[in-house]
Formats: sequence, C-alpha cells, structure tokens
Amino acid sequence: MVKDEHASRYIGILANRLRREIDALSFRGQYSGTEGKALHFILAHEDSELFQKDLEDEFGLRPPSASALVKKLEQDGLISRVPVSYDGRLKKIVPSEKARQNREKVLRDVQDLEDRLLRGISEQDQAQWLEITKKMIENL
Repeated sequence: MVKDEHASRYIGILANRLRREIDALSFRGQYSGTEGKALHFILAHEDSELFQKDLEDEFGLRPPSASALVKKLEQDGLISRVPVSYDGRLKKIVPSEKARQNREKVLRDVQDLEDRLLRGISEQDQAQWLEITKKMIENL
C-alpha cells in the first residue's frame, strides 16, 4: 500500500458511510440501523431456525450486546423467542406478524443498498474483496 494509505482507515470510512446509509433506509425512524440489519437477517432466514448465537456470529456481537438487541426487538413486537423441544436452554427467534408486514420493504431496501454499494465492481473483484475481507476478519 501507499505509505499514507491504510486499510483500516478506508474500512472505517466505508463502515461509517454504510452505517449512515442503513440508518436512512425506508424503515426510517421505525428501527435503529442495528435493529434494521438484524430484522433483515431474521426475515431473510425465516425458513431456518435462528438463535441469538446466529446474530452474534452474523454481526460480530458480544453476547450481552446480542441479548440487548434481541430484547429490544422483542419489546418492539418484531420477534418472539420460542423454546425448542430438543434443548430447554435454547429459544429460537421468530419474526412477528408486524415484522412480516414490513418484510418486502426491508428486504428490498437492503438489496437496493447492496446494489448501489457494488455498482461498477466486477463479480471477480467482488469475490476477491470478500476473500480478502474474510481473511482480515480472521486475522483480528
């Protein structure tokens, strides 16, 4: 890299801009950016069993932060936590009817943002970027 250009600087700039864009999506004012991203993830994976651990892994959250997020989504009536029959300690996360009513809007908004983010970048470059980014995450 060029002497004064650092990957961490550009990743930080990208993360800040992406956070602002997510906060401005059409679920505007209804949910925070983190809640909106989590709701998108939950709705996109509605056909599989999701647990708090899945949110921790997906968003790099520590257990207390994920717990607070799940509690907030539940308080807002967007999800419920349902016990599973095979493990008394686990509760799967299930989107509520209120969340499902916003499903198409949330999924469309996040996809539109993804399309804007990747506009003009070849599939090969996208794949390379993902590979490099995953390696950076592993390194940390």
